[in-house]
Amino acid sequence: MKNSKRYLNLTIALLFVFFLPATSFAAELKGKLVLTGSSTIAPLAAEIGKRFESLHPRVRVDVQTGGSSRGVADARRGLADIGTVSRALKPNEQDLLSFTLAKDGVAIIVHQSNPIKKLSNQQIIAIYQGKIKNWKTVGGNNRPITVINKAEGHSTLELFLKYFGLKNSQIKPHVIIGDNEQGIKTVAGNPNAIGYVSIGSAEYSATHNIPIKLLPMKGVPASIKNVANGTFPLSRPLNLVTKVVPRGLAKEFIDYSLSNKVHDLIQRQYFVPINP
Repeated sequence: MKNSKRYLNLTIALLFVFFLPATSFAAELKGKLVLTGSSTIAPLAAEIGKRFESLHPRVRVDVQTGGSSRGVADARRGLADIGTVSRALKPNEQDLLSFTLAKDGVAIIVHQSNPIKKLSNQQIIAIYQGKIKNWKTVGGNNRPITVINKAEGHSTLELFLKYFGLKNSQIKPHVIIGDNEQGIKTVAGNPNAIGYVSIGSAEYSATHNIPIKLLPMKGVPASIKNVANGTFPLSRPLNLVTKVVPRGLAKEFIDYSLSNKVHDLIQRQYFVPINP
């Protein structure tokens, strides 16, 4: 009788293990993840974090900005579990591991009311160096140009400088901004302004009634479609970076972020998934 009861209990236990929903095990994942760095990646990382938290109620994902340089520094120093870097790692950053989440580009933006339809690379360089100060010089209205530049530590600035062969000391800005949202708001509020931001952020804003427009580069329209097909000349990877091989909670989050389970979030932010 005792043996029969023991076998019955064992059978019930095995059935419990095999038929218990997988989410019950997933809920055992717990702890806090800190991500810091790129202002371009931050909104996407926050959305992924919310969905990850909904799957794992005992997990909290804290996403902070400060620029890609902060993402690299914090990952190295252990101040963040994961750094966010919206560019490829530099040769002196190869001590870090990178995991590409999506692709994006950098676009020149002006106010929607600005009649300018395109600018050459030489004209953009001259505008940012303060050599062209009025829109009339490049075929626009007789109005002074307001030059908007990115603050140091942001990868968008680094990419812009590298692409146009400029040094930050050569730029003569009227306004210095931090994240993409600030840049877009500044241009949207000033018909004479010019700036450069994430294509994903700019295209999203332009299609949601924000009065900005994206200028083509080398004749190629600035769009996520052209980032995806490889024709836009100024594109970049959006990376998650770690100091060591990720384990535990960090690994689970990175694996989830690189899966097709978040492709809808990536596309909703107007970025390009790596593995559609």
